[in-house]
Amino acid sequence: MKKVVTLGEVMLRLVPPNNARFTQAQSFNATFGGGEANVAASLAQFGLSAAHITAFPENELGEAAINYFKQLGVETAFMLQRGKRIGTYYVEFGSALRASKIIYDREFSAMALAQPEWFDWDKIFDGADWFHWTGITPA
Repeated sequence: MKKVVTLGEVMLRLVPPNNARFTQAQSFNATFGGGEANVAASLAQFGLSAAHITAFPENELGEAAINYFKQLGVETAFMLQRGKRIGTYYVEFGSALRASKIIYDREFSAMALAQPEWFDWDKIFDGADWFHWTGITPA
């Protein structure tokens, strides 16, 4: 079986329900996502071995994010818990002629502060057939 490793920040995604605008929101629906982690989740759903590398805060939000990806079949052994913040992004879905909006809040997140030496790269890439990442994390 092919083994895929992905790397990138996973963020808490908050969306006002029912196409509400940010200024109208009384509540937000919450989930977790990030381009590279979403690739790992999709591949795991197709039956491939997929591991994701990231860092989460050492709190219940970090645990919830890890559990979310475990439920999707993603290998979470390389998801570290260090730091105090999870990156967050807010999505206001457009409606009719109104465009969607996104607000990012990722400064000082666990992954933004992650250091290469936190990760055991030899272990992570042992047996890996493919590595997927995009521009924001290495930048």
